[in-house]
Amino acid sequence: MRSLKYYILDVFNTKKYSGNQLAVFTEAKGITGEEMQQIAREINFSETTFITGYDIQNKEIDVRIFTPGSEVPFAGHPTLGTASIANKVFFDSKAEQLTLNLKAGKIPVDIGDEILWMLQIQPIFDTGYSTTDIASVLNLETTDIDDKFPAQVVTTGLPFIIVPLKSLDALKKAHVDSKLTKAILNKSRVKEIMVFTNECYNSGDNIAARVFVQEMGIPEDAATGSANGCLVAYLLKNNYLNSNTFSISVAQGYEIGRPSRLYLKGNYFENNYTIRVGGTVDLVAEGTWY
Repeated sequence: MRSLKYYILDVFNTKKYSGNQLAVFTEAKGITGEEMQQIAREINFSETTFITGYDIQNKEIDVRIFTPGSEVPFAGHPTLGTASIANKVFFDSKAEQLTLNLKAGKIPVDIGDEILWMLQIQPIFDTGYSTTDIASVLNLETTDIDDKFPAQVVTTGLPFIIVPLKSLDALKKAHVDSKLTKAILNKSRVKEIMVFTNECYNSGDNIAARVFVQEMGIPEDAATGSANGCLVAYLLKNNYLNSNTFSISVAQGYEIGRPSRLYLKGNYFENNYTIRVGGTVDLVAEGTWY
């Protein structure tokens, strides 16, 4: 395999060395999927991306995304981070919007001075789960689950079980055992879980969240744009905020020492969901992979 240029980024960060880590390989055309998976496993970030092609005229970027365990069709912080680096490398930091061609489809990314925004695809709502089962999976009491709202699968490209909790204490207590998860959710194709509450770590945010993705080789994720896109759809679908339009921020990653902030914008009108997830991207390092 030839030497490859790569960049390391922090996405959805609140300060230096926070947010979710990402590695981006900018000239990955011709590398096999097996090699990409080996590189992603070696780096061992929650995701690593590979740019396999680009169209300068139409400002489109072809991208594949890998976790340490598998390739995924869509993920949030890799989308924003890869767009930021593609703008730097291929467009001299002058593009205002790029489109990433992912396995889940085309995802446009608006590039601002500080915040990058992605527009996610229309959501699909699926199975609901009992309070008892979800509480067991999360090692919580049933009274910790906010049963005024459903525990429900939502996808905007990557599916998650969205679970509302009553308190920040419940959020902090939650932990997932992979064997127990497989046993209880044995009939479900989705085992990735997002828990959230409207109690927050600080006054600057509206919601606190955690995301467990053990099936992808990630015990807990620091900042999950795909899951937060699903959360936008969930909040709109269930009228959680008593509004069909909102702009909020979500704190994630505190329990694993990677404080993160994600900005969410949602709107529902005439059976159409507008789902935007935004955040900062900071370049940490660059180098050559041999």
